[in-house]
Amino acid sequence: MTTDATRRAQRTYTLIGADGKPYRSDTPGTLGGHRRARLYGRLDCASALRTLSRGHYAAHRVFFPDEAAAAAAGYRPCARCLPEAYARWKAGARATGAGGERVTES
Repeated sequence: MTTDATRRAQRTYTLIGADGKPYRSDTPGTLGGHRRARLYGRLDCASALRTLSRGHYAAHRVFFPDEAAAAAAGYRPCARCLPEAYARWKAGARATGAGGERVTES
């Protein structure tokens, strides 16, 4: 007979790495994200939890080991639960054009 502790010890999690590809981990992710919207945030983000409670989002949910992996995989921070990281991301997005070229004011 399998106990709850044994099941938890055997559990693996699917995380998204810096290369954007999923991999198995014995440790759960620290951040959650939305695959289609390409955004990530805290697991306790009120906005994400509200959307999940309405039955949306779950099919597109992804998890990351840390913020560096999420950003490297091409995801942006959530404006609600990570406002400082979002402000930094937005400032960087404004400084570059759609093709990644630097935009200068004239």
